[in-house]
Amino acid sequence: MTTPSTAPDATPRLRVAPSPTGDPHVGTAYMALFNLAFARQQGGRFVLRVEDTDRARFNPTSEAQLYDTLGWLGLRWDEGPDVGGPYAPYRQSERLETYRPYVERLIADGHAYHCWCSSERLAAMRDRQQKLKQPTGYDRLCHGKTREERAELEGFSETPVVRMLVPDDAPTTFEDVIRGTVSAPRPDDQVILKADGFPTYHLAVVVDDHEMGITHVVRGEEWISSTPKHVLLYQWLGLTPPRFAHMPLLRNENKSKISKRKNPWARLAWFQEQGYLPEAVVNFLGLLAYPPAKGEDGSDVEKFTFEEFSRDFAWSKVNTVGPIFDLKKLDWLNGQYIRDLELGDLTSRLVPFLQADGVLGESPTMGELARLKSIAEQIQTRVNLLSEAAPMVRPFYVADDELELAQDALDGLKDDAPAVLDAAIAALDGLHKPDGVLGENIAANQWHAPQIEAALREAIVEGMGIKPRFAFGPLRTAVSGQRISPPLFESMEILGKPSTMARLRGLRERLG
Repeated sequence: MTTPSTAPDATPRLRVAPSPTGDPHVGTAYMALFNLAFARQQGGRFVLRVEDTDRARFNPTSEAQLYDTLGWLGLRWDEGPDVGGPYAPYRQSERLETYRPYVERLIADGHAYHCWCSSERLAAMRDRQQKLKQPTGYDRLCHGKTREERAELEGFSETPVVRMLVPDDAPTTFEDVIRGTVSAPRPDDQVILKADGFPTYHLAVVVDDHEMGITHVVRGEEWISSTPKHVLLYQWLGLTPPRFAHMPLLRNENKSKISKRKNPWARLAWFQEQGYLPEAVVNFLGLLAYPPAKGEDGSDVEKFTFEEFSRDFAWSKVNTVGPIFDLKKLDWLNGQYIRDLELGDLTSRLVPFLQADGVLGESPTMGELARLKSIAEQIQTRVNLLSEAAPMVRPFYVADDELELAQDALDGLKDDAPAVLDAAIAALDGLHKPDGVLGENIAANQWHAPQIEAALREAIVEGMGIKPRFAFGPLRTAVSGQRISPPLFESMEILGKPSTMARLRGLRERLG
């Protein structure tokens, strides 16, 4: 047994300890953020520990997904299974021999005992207690008995578990960094070592946090009821407990707990798949249980970096009321981050989503990427998610005769659409491809957005007397195939004159 320090003046060591039982939960990132923010502020260490003792629910791909998603968010750990560290190994399944001496000591000191009850007997016991409206909990049939004595009774299992022997006067209050003095129900005789030789969470978390020198245990409020069990184990083993901080649980709008079964966005990877920016997700998670800073004018500053969040962090500011996971707020915030991206950065981030949608190939050419950068400039203020870009970008990469015209765009055309298209074709025919000279030297009849707009306004708005809001609908449909698209004149410039004219003529022919 090692004895790392968890004294108040020790260097802060915090950890996040997920179980690899499926796709990583967004709550894991939420906990990791608050742990990491405090660790960085205090010059401490942040540890990733994989708690894989639940072998029935173990998912072999979950650990890799955990590294990918937390890494995508930039919530990097100092020690962990993949990077090592002074307290390795960091997977509980590789630490089984670590727990055995602690179990033996608890048994020797009378704080734990073997239990040979079968799962069938335990289930029947719980059913009986519930029917009689009694508190559920183990009835201590095995306590004080030898294996031979217990084998003579019903419901015997050959391989025992080990249970805590919780006294009637067990302490049920503890100090919480966020909540102050907290009271919890008296625990029952919790299993601490399973029949398969693996420790349960309650033993492993105490042993590992001690062995790894964890000074602050930050976890969800659902663990409040288990903390008295952990406090007892610390006392019985003569160990200094860490400081506890129980974060409020994330909630749906109806105040229910979010779950991966009911909420697709409870999967951490979902945010990456939908095109949220990692910095926006981190920002949003910070806002869920922490008040925004105040600006010079007293208004809330809701957009901040991780470094700013960490610098300002204080446990006393954490709101204990379960925060509502408002996706509309996240969409808005993500849009703000997209607006602030440098154009080259936005272009790079769009590429994987456009490849996934088949807009771009696996190895886009320099010309395709240059065109994408021009398109990105036009749609930057029109998307809140990177995944929303594909429908707006696709028309720029399809052949003119393969452009699909959305039915709602066609249905929205008025009777004057053929005449509008005729006027547009005639007006634009006089513009020519630019010679590369920019600025004040651009000729009045070159193919640039301002010249395109001027020619079309003269021909349609002034020449035909159609109000601007109605004048360009047929052109938008012809060029993009959609009722709503990136800015029309800039789109025509990016497409170039040959494609633009071909699309205008194509729709005109279709309308007869």
